[in-house]
Amino acid sequence: MAELATIARPYAEALFKASSSDLNGAAVWVEELKEIAGNPQLVQYSDNPNVTADQVFDVIAGVARVALPEMAKNFLRTVIENGRLNALPEIAEQFRVLKNAQSGSADAVVYSAFAIDSAALADLAVTLEKRFARKLNVSVELQPELIGGIRVVVGDEVLDSSVKARLEQMKMALTA
Repeated sequence: MAELATIARPYAEALFKASSSDLNGAAVWVEELKEIAGNPQLVQYSDNPNVTADQVFDVIAGVARVALPEMAKNFLRTVIENGRLNALPEIAEQFRVLKNAQSGSADAVVYSAFAIDSAALADLAVTLEKRFARKLNVSVELQPELIGGIRVVVGDEVLDSSVKARLEQMKMALTA
């Protein structure tokens, strides 16, 4: 959604500049606010014309699992008062991209048919960092439809070694 990205960009850039002394700390509370702002009940509540910005702020601050520092509270108040709560997930994504660009890393999502234990994930992360030639922040999502193997997405690059992909390749070869 290009319009939402355009709205979110100045907020993400301002937050990045303001939190340059503690980017990792800011990333934690930004992700928390992203999760909260994505709640459909909260969106419905905040869209109610009878609800004030202070009430929305109190609800969000009350359900946050992490203690919000003063910078987070000020940022959240600004977003709510400007009617941009719906842009908060996009702001968080753009903030993460800026943070990764500064550190020279990237997010990698590993889709797997089965759970991956921490030792195997650490080995996989080392292998993937060599393959993609950069530091990766690896997360795992389960996708049973892959049947086996993994599918790795790093930005716009995809490494697919799943059984499903191999079966599709065999199907294409046999029908060609």
